[in-house]
Amino acid sequence: MITVNPLEVDGMMFTAIQVELPKTNLIMITNETGYIMCAALDVDVLNEKLAHRKVVAGRAVGVRSIDDLLNAPLEKITDASRTYGWEVGMTGKEALLKIA
Repeated sequence: MITVNPLEVDGMMFTAIQVELPKTNLIMITNETGYIMCAALDVDVLNEKLAHRKVVAGRAVGVRSIDDLLNAPLEKITDASRTYGWEVGMTGKEALLKIA
């Protein structure tokens, strides 16, 4: 099942997407600037092979819900996300508010 819902974070609107897969879930929160996602995101590919696209993205590990993703520290971020003030270790919520 695929679930897509609007998500308000401190008054700013995002889109929460959850894809239920066998034995795991794909979870992400996005807006028109960038996104955060569960560990299914391959940040290295975005930085090394797709750097010219300047994708703003971050990955959190061990999350099982949208709330987990908002509160988990980002374990890895793209180089392009640094231009928005993102840092490894900041929470998903903190990162999202920087691109709101």
